[in-house]
Amino acid sequence: MIHELLLALSGYPGSIFSWNKRSGLQVSQDLPFLHPSETSVLNRLCKLGTDYIRFTEFIEQYTGHVQQQECHPSQQGQAGLHGIYLRAFCTGLDSMLQPYRQALLDLEQEFLADPHLSISHVNYSLDQFQLLFPSVMVVVEQIKSQKIHGCQLLETVHKHSCGGLPPVRSALEKILAVCHGVMYKQLSAWMLHGLLLDKYEEFFIKQGPSSGNVGTQPEEEEDEDLGIRGLTGKQLRELQDLRLIEEENMLATSLKQFSLRAEMLPSYIPVRVAEKILFVGESVQMFENQNVNHTRAGSILKNQEDTFAAELHTLKQQPLFNLVDFENLIDRIRSTVAEHLWKLVVEEAGLLGQLKIIKDFYLLGRGELFQAFIDSAQHLLKTPPTAVTEHDVNVAFQKSAHKVLLDDDNLLPLLHLTVEYHGKDLKDAAQSRDNSLRESSPREAPTSGWSALGLSYKVQWPLHILFTPAVLEKYNIVFKYLLSVRRVQAELQHCWAVQMQRKHLTSNKSDAIKWRLRNHMAFLVDNLQYYLQGVQRSSLSYSTPRSSSPQVETAQATERYGRSQYFPQVDVLESQFSQLLQEINSIRDFESIRLAHDHFLSNLLAQSFILLKPVFHCLNEILELCHNFCSLVSQNPGPLDERGISQLKLLVTGFSRQSSLLFKILSSVRNHQINSDLAQLLLRLDYNKYYTQAGGTLGSFAI
Repeated sequence: MIHELLLALSGYPGSIFSWNKRSGLQVSQDLPFLHPSETSVLNRLCKLGTDYIRFTEFIEQYTGHVQQQECHPSQQGQAGLHGIYLRAFCTGLDSMLQPYRQALLDLEQEFLADPHLSISHVNYSLDQFQLLFPSVMVVVEQIKSQKIHGCQLLETVHKHSCGGLPPVRSALEKILAVCHGVMYKQLSAWMLHGLLLDKYEEFFIKQGPSSGNVGTQPEEEEDEDLGIRGLTGKQLRELQDLRLIEEENMLATSLKQFSLRAEMLPSYIPVRVAEKILFVGESVQMFENQNVNHTRAGSILKNQEDTFAAELHTLKQQPLFNLVDFENLIDRIRSTVAEHLWKLVVEEAGLLGQLKIIKDFYLLGRGELFQAFIDSAQHLLKTPPTAVTEHDVNVAFQKSAHKVLLDDDNLLPLLHLTVEYHGKDLKDAAQSRDNSLRESSPREAPTSGWSALGLSYKVQWPLHILFTPAVLEKYNIVFKYLLSVRRVQAELQHCWAVQMQRKHLTSNKSDAIKWRLRNHMAFLVDNLQYYLQGVQRSSLSYSTPRSSSPQVETAQATERYGRSQYFPQVDVLESQFSQLLQEINSIRDFESIRLAHDHFLSNLLAQSFILLKPVFHCLNEILELCHNFCSLVSQNPGPLDERGISQLKLLVTGFSRQSSLLFKILSSVRNHQINSDLAQLLLRLDYNKYYTQAGGTLGSFAI
């Protein structure tokens, strides 16, 4: 019976020790020669045999399953448990069972040498496994029931290895060390060669953008009539709520090639370390893919691949995972890559010069160029675009560049103005611009070329890792917004020129109201432009006309506005750009540069109110009203007829309501000290308290 017991404990049941799939290994009930106490001891031993058999079945099932799956990878989705981490777990589990098998062999030798040994001796010899097997079985059952996969296995085994039983902790740590071997191999391939060897999607880095987006709630329907037809209480509450636009909804879907798979990251590896691993692998892969044509740059790891591989192998051989040693090695690899990229991007590729180009064109730093372009392209873009509009606009842009002596033959071919029109193939641009167009225009669809205008820039290697398509799309949104402000400002200045040509003629009441409205519009738009781009008049920057003697006062004030001189200021663009350059010059780390640039772009979007839906919508409505006013003036330079007066009334009412709404929003924010940027804009608009004294309304006149 002893030999049959040892066979049963080895996984081979017989007549005395039978196997039942539900209850496991059991002693037969019809054995008269067994005392009840012996039966109790044997059943206790049978629990070990049951666990052992289930361990071996698990190992055979899933180790074989992985091998079959390698031949039929298409069955992965319906197969359940799979992957190389599971196979490594089975290998570690099998090695954990080796002492148990050796103990059974030793018992067999002892019983052959001394036939008089009892069952209690077997129980005593195997007692060390009575705590180990049930604890490990809990881990196995959890893996099977929850279908734990990939690096999630590391988290599960690590969590159970933190218990207080030394045999259990030691066994699970050995299994964990085997599983870590797979992780270190993937890390070596990813960090040293840029290869993502992850056939079964088990690693904590994946190809494609991150999928951890927070579910967005459906937006409430908004009444687009915000000033011409009146303002409801619901709309005002929504605007004063100051809800931010979700950047993921407004901008293009991130085109990032790789990202973290958060659900696969073990808790004992911090996210900061995983992000460093992601950065190194992305950089190495980018470099390896492009290095065929750029061999002069050398190895991104400075030919230390073998050294780092040896250090990773040393960590792999350690019985316990040491986060300090692990992170130190990751930091050394990351520092090597980051410093090399910094030298490549800043010194060899001329990052500072590229940022200057971005500022000059996307952020309208070359104001004289875009002023010339607005003048030359006005007739091209005031109507809905056609198939030839884009070509004509680029010709006008090239002529404007030459007119302002911008003759850089290497720069101009990299810049291209884009114009979307009905029927154009938008496979690349539509996904990233549809949402932004809806936000940047008060109309549902662009009705003029200005609404469809954009700017593209061909980024040279290796700066494409900093100026990604998603980043350039954000710049493009800022570009269209700043250009719309600059264009409206130019139109209002043209209206001032028309007024100056007719100031010697007799004017009526409607003319006075028309020019006072222009004055108030110019005041608001000029201060907005001053705030955004730091360009404004040197005097009267905070002044606004008083309400007495409309004809005389209007002519004097508008003449002063028209003769305004311009000088640089540091509210948004200049301030943020100078901070970015300062950070770039103070560090020799590419990742820090990328973070600084992302911070610069985020601040730019926030401080320009593009991300603040209520303010952005209100400002766009004001710009649209100003544009309609300029169209009315250009079509009717003389006294207005009845139809013109009716249109002027609508414009006065609309501008009055929108300026009042803007004042309410800015005042609400100032009172609650929520947003210093809004408070700064309000300070410029209401510096001499004229805005406040007028009841928070500009352009409110009786007609």
